[in-house]
Amino acid sequence: MKDVSAYREELKIYNSMSGRKEKFEPLTPGHVGMYVCGPTVYSHVHLGNLRTFVSFDVIYRYLTHLGYKVRYVRNITDAGHLEEDSDEDKISKKARLEKLEPMEIVQKYTVEFHRILDKINNLPPSIEPTATGHIIEQIEATKEILRKGLAYEVNGSVYFDVVKYNKEVDTYGKLSRRKIEELIANTRDLEGQDEKRNPQDFALWKKAKPKHIMRWPSPWGEGFPGWHLECTVMSTKYLGEQFDIHGGGMDLKFPHHECEIAQGKALSGKDPVRYWMHANMLTMNGKKMSKSTGNTILPMEIFTGDNDKFSKPYAPDTVRFFFLQAQYRNVLDLSEDALRSAEKGLKRLREAYALIDRLPESGEKGTFDVEDWRDKLYAAMNDDFNTPVAVAHLFEGAKAVHKIASGEDRITAADKKLLKDTFRTFMFDILGLPEESGEGACTQNLEGVIRVLIDLRNEARKMKNWALADKIRDELARLGIKLKDAKDGTTYEIE
Repeated sequence: MKDVSAYREELKIYNSMSGRKEKFEPLTPGHVGMYVCGPTVYSHVHLGNLRTFVSFDVIYRYLTHLGYKVRYVRNITDAGHLEEDSDEDKISKKARLEKLEPMEIVQKYTVEFHRILDKINNLPPSIEPTATGHIIEQIEATKEILRKGLAYEVNGSVYFDVVKYNKEVDTYGKLSRRKIEELIANTRDLEGQDEKRNPQDFALWKKAKPKHIMRWPSPWGEGFPGWHLECTVMSTKYLGEQFDIHGGGMDLKFPHHECEIAQGKALSGKDPVRYWMHANMLTMNGKKMSKSTGNTILPMEIFTGDNDKFSKPYAPDTVRFFFLQAQYRNVLDLSEDALRSAEKGLKRLREAYALIDRLPESGEKGTFDVEDWRDKLYAAMNDDFNTPVAVAHLFEGAKAVHKIASGEDRITAADKKLLKDTFRTFMFDILGLPEESGEGACTQNLEGVIRVLIDLRNEARKMKNWALADKIRDELARLGIKLKDAKDGTTYEIE
């Protein structure tokens, strides 16, 4: 039987830069540096983001399982991410609208982001740096790019000179396969464009307007860093001028990752990343998720059932298992049927795993080749982390378990141990499914009980029995179930 470390040699990753699967060869043998673009913490993390973070959690888990020492860096963008049609920072805008300090907005949504990832059983990254914690480094990087003649200062703002970089250093647009001439021709007129030499130039540092709350002193006056520069500075600070894997959503390929490549090469003269990886989008009921059309849903709304899209709540482990039904590079569609199928499938796998200990042992091998089955699971994950194929093989294993349990097949003691160890490794360690069903969420039965208590509380309030209404609320809170009263009814949240 092959040692786990031997499977390393077979790992292939689809590299967005080359457009093909490549054998994975880290810069430093036995070590992997991986950077994933984290959230801009000015609003709730949406389900598409969550799918991306689960995808890279599985990748992190698998690389670690293969014996690599992985440094996984995922940033928090808490400054510098501009609104699409202006040069206003998203966090500053939200703070102004809600009449709060920007760091209150940052803290609120960072805490929520971590809570959602905990519920869906993601591991924390090795390092989680913030943009505001690296202002000095971003100023120094801007000064260095200016010194090399690949940026220019205008009225307190500093812009990266894309056309000059394209002529003198490397092709801008090589990741997204876009030509700079076409990019310039298709650029819209946005606020601040008149300061730029070329429409595709992007900000390394922006001058803060008088009403802009988030600002820091710099050699060019008070301002704030550009969004693209933050990731370049934080990734290279913790992983080096060149590192192995850079991940994120497909929507970040252009312009964000394209700008990161240009900045990194301008600073060091090297391509910063070996393998670019991009997770694809999530749709719902066959349509793109969009706030403007109302075709959107938040993770907690699925976990609690507090939505008008689905008939009941679905636990975080069900949602995680649903995400694994498609390879991370493929579009995945969310629907009631898909969630029901994931819920039933996960239950089948857990039942099979629990049944293994009770399988009768035989002195002779059966027809189910456990070692071959194990090799297939590794082959699936080594094929660019192909989780749906790995899941299909787990179901194959579950079918074999039931055949052995019914007496249709047999298994030796050694194969039984290997079968259980392999199930546990892939289900819980690599795919990250919690061992207990519905961990961190309410089950359907609990949902019904809570709804009954909410109805009783509402009746008590109508009858002005405030003592009983408060008692129900307080007792539920003591159990970690927080009620929220609003004009359109009472909802709840499990702490």
